[in-house]
Parts: sequence; structure tokens; C-alpha cells
Amino acid sequence: MQVATHRWLWNGVFTAIVLMLAGGIYWSSKSIDYNWHWERVLPYIVDTSPQSIRAPFDGRAELGDDGHTLTLISDYGDAPLILNQYTSLQVADGDLLFEGDEIARLDSLRIGPITEGMLMTLKLSVVSLVCSVLLGLAIGLGRISANPALRKLCILYIEIIRGTPLLVQIFIIYFFVGTVLSLDRFTAGVTALTLFSAAYVAEIIRAGIQSVPPGQMEAARSLGMSYVRAMVEVILPQALKRSLPALAGQFINLIKDSSLVSVISLTDLSKAGREVVSSTFAPFEVWFTIALLYLVMTASLSWLVQRLEQRMAAAH
Repeated sequence: MQVATHRWLWNGVFTAIVLMLAGGIYWSSKSIDYNWHWERVLPYIVDTSPQSIRAPFDGRAELGDDGHTLTLISDYGDAPLILNQYTSLQVADGDLLFEGDEIARLDSLRIGPITEGMLMTLKLSVVSLVCSVLLGLAIGLGRISANPALRKLCILYIEIIRGTPLLVQIFIIYFFVGTVLSLDRFTAGVTALTLFSAAYVAEIIRAGIQSVPPGQMEAARSLGMSYVRAMVEVILPQALKRSLPALAGQFINLIKDSSLVSVISLTDLSKAGREVVSSTFAPFEVWFTIALLYLVMTASLSWLVQRLEQRMAAAH
């Protein structure tokens, strides 16, 4: 009973602190000389405005017998354009049309530039995450290899990558390596993020492998397993389980670091935010929205890793 009371007490303290922080933010927003316009941000997340349909050539409009099908007849002999998917007509039967005239409107639901930027960030992050895990695993194993040349090459790679800023690496890979190998922006961005993150993943995996007692490998070898089989079936599962919290932190950093690829004109979430700010003149609303979307992505990843940890713990 006492334990339950303490739990409720501390949960109440947590709730009170969160409410105080929320109240402080709200009070701060009211104390500054700024007019909030959240309605300006929504169309850049989900666009519900009618889509305009325009004439592709000069001609005239003919309405069919059903009163719905619209046919555009070209003055220059082009193939007629038949239009029956629309919400409202902006022309009447027999009207003369010029190229670019609005002829109809279609109600539709389309993703806005902020959502498109978030999808680009997710695509960059997922591809880079998978590649960095594979590369980091290989480098981590090379880091503890008995071969001096391989071990020192892996150490050199890790020190160079960890010792230089990611922004500099993006510039070098895109403008130098990308020019030599004709890499597009997306490939250059993924390559830079992969190389950067793999160095940290390698050290995390290396530490996880070395945290497994040496007797595990000795016992596996004494049972007749080869070194590779013992590493794959005995050591790595334990090492990955112990490394999951650190790997989750690195993957979260990868999502946030992906914002730097905007310097090579990849329209990720951050670059989309800057473009929307210049269109809406609502910087606070846009950047609060961008921060919330980043938080949703990182919190979702953190939740997935926690679920994976629980499943792995239950399996053992």
C-alpha cells in the first residue's frame, strides 16, 4: 500500500512539473509581441485546397449530353482532351479557352512540403541506418581482429570520421567524391551519413563484443565451433543485446544529423521548414511544428528499440 502511495505521489510531482513547464511556455508566448498564426502552417502539412485544372492548349469547351463530361477541342488539331474527374466547372459549354485558363477544380487531399520533407528525412535515415549497421558491424569486427593491418585500418577510419565534423564530410563527399563518381544528392547524403554513423556504431559493437566474458568464446570453440560460427551464434547475439541502448541513442542522433544534408539542396524536414518560413512569415509556428515532427520520429524509434529490448529479454 505504501509503495503504491509513493508511486502516485511521484507521478503527481511529475505531472505538476510538466504542467508548470507547459504553463511557462504558454505565458512566455503571450508575453512577447508576436501574433500567432497556426492556421498558416496546416496547408503545408496537409493541403486541402482545391486543385486547379487548366487548359493545355487554345480551343473551346464542349459539355457532353450527360451534363458532366467536358471535352476540350484544340484550335490547332491536337487530340481532344476529355475531362470527367472534377468537383466544379469554371467554364460553360461553347466557351473559348486559351492555354493556361482554369477550366475546373478538383477537391483533393495532398501532402504539403513539410510532410514531403519529413518523408525525405525518414527515407534518408532508414537507408543510412541499415547501411551504417552493416558497415559498423564489419568495422567493429575488424577493430578486434588479430590481423594488425586490418585492425589499424579500422582504427584509422574511426579516428578520422569521429575527428572531423559531419558537415565537412558532407561537403567533401558531395563536391569531391560525388563529382568523381557522379553521385546524385541523395546518394551523397546517404553515403556521408552512413560513413559518419558507422564509425560510432563500430565502437559500440566493439565494446559490446568485448563486454561478453572471454569464456563464452572458449566454451564455444571447445564444442567444435569455428571462430566465425561462435561469433555469429554465441557472441554477437549477447553483444547486440547489451549494445541496444547505445545503438538507439546513435540512431536517434542519425535522424537529427540528417538535417545537415540540406546544405547540398536535399529538401529534408529542416530545409522544408526554412522554405515554409519564407512563405508564411510564421517562424515560431513552423519551427515548433518541425521540432514536434522530429520528436515524433525519434520517440517512435526509441519506443521500437525498447520493445525490441523487452522481447530479447523475454526470449532469454
